[in-house]
Amino acid sequence: MPGILTVDELTGYISLLFERSDLLSSLYVRGSLADFKRHSSGHVYFSISGTESRVACVLFRSDAGKIPQWPREGDDVLVEGRAGVYGPRGSYQIYARSIRPLGESAQARAKKELLQRLASEGLFDPSAKRRLPDFPEKVAVVTSPTGAAVRDVVKVSSGRFPLCKLVVVPVTVQGAGSAGDIVRGLARGGRIPGVEAVMLVRGGGSREDLNPFDEEEVVRAIRGCPVPVITGLGHQVDRTLADLAADMDAPTPSAAAEALFPSRIEIIRELRAAGDKMARIVFASVMEFSSSLQNNRTCLARAVERSAIIPAEGMLVRLGDRMVNAVKRGVTLSFSSLENAASSLDALSPLKVLSRGFTSCSTPDGGLVSSVSEVSPGDGLNVRFKDGRIITKVAEIYPD
Repeated sequence: MPGILTVDELTGYISLLFERSDLLSSLYVRGSLADFKRHSSGHVYFSISGTESRVACVLFRSDAGKIPQWPREGDDVLVEGRAGVYGPRGSYQIYARSIRPLGESAQARAKKELLQRLASEGLFDPSAKRRLPDFPEKVAVVTSPTGAAVRDVVKVSSGRFPLCKLVVVPVTVQGAGSAGDIVRGLARGGRIPGVEAVMLVRGGGSREDLNPFDEEEVVRAIRGCPVPVITGLGHQVDRTLADLAADMDAPTPSAAAEALFPSRIEIIRELRAAGDKMARIVFASVMEFSSSLQNNRTCLARAVERSAIIPAEGMLVRLGDRMVNAVKRGVTLSFSSLENAASSLDALSPLKVLSRGFTSCSTPDGGLVSSVSEVSPGDGLNVRFKDGRIITKVAEIYPD
């Protein structure tokens, strides 16, 4: 008969309708937790109920490992997954991918359990915190592009340190699916070339609005970011796990910006103070060096005087005495030699011979006459005595 379907065909057709629906293929369902059981296979089976209806859920082993021990009967939870048809029973169910607590009690238990587990892994260890850059030149801001948080960050950064370039990474910061969006935003912000830090900020809101920042995937994304992360999540009473995992956290986006961006006024003041201090240090060093140089000069002069001048002065005195004595001895020897030469000269002097009664004859032109054969009668002669001379003529010659 036309229009007749088998049970399998009907089930397949209904399954196809579920798969083609955008709403049913990715949904978030809120309800009260019931019949929560962990099977030996590793799968988790449970139900969530509303006021007048209930739907069965299954969390396969691959995703069940993410579910901690906090779920209890009656907890208000948010289930994320897809709706599909379970053919063997002819019913539909939710194939869950995650369960998140919504009630305050469940949230507190979940947060405490996750805190202890992540702390045991060292994700909140203070020694793992990274130092924020002193003078950041490029910062990624992971936040809602239309919220007040981004305006606060821009205002503070432009007033305190306008040299820094801000790159806004747009994400949803509250509501279902925001945790995954934040994780992707942190990954994008950390990979931007030249980024030195990432700011994860959002404006004020209710405590429930901050639930995405207590998600494990957000905490791990913060610790896995390649650059330091600072949070400013618009609350002052309760710190989220994201705050604990961040390298620095602040109560508001403005406070986070003030912590990250240095004040240019303070920088100028510190530079001037440093310049003044440097000038004082240089002046003191110059004065100290000058005094040390003067002392060294005095010590050097005294050392030279003791080691060179005084010994040289004594040596010069001794050399002077020796020179005077040598001169005196030389003069004495010269006088003695002169006397001896004078005596010898005197002994050889013709006057000495003449003083003994001898005379000397010479021709008028000065030629010495030593023999009578050298003159003739009538020749003129000069006859020298010891005290003078006479001019005479030869009258006669008498040879011996």
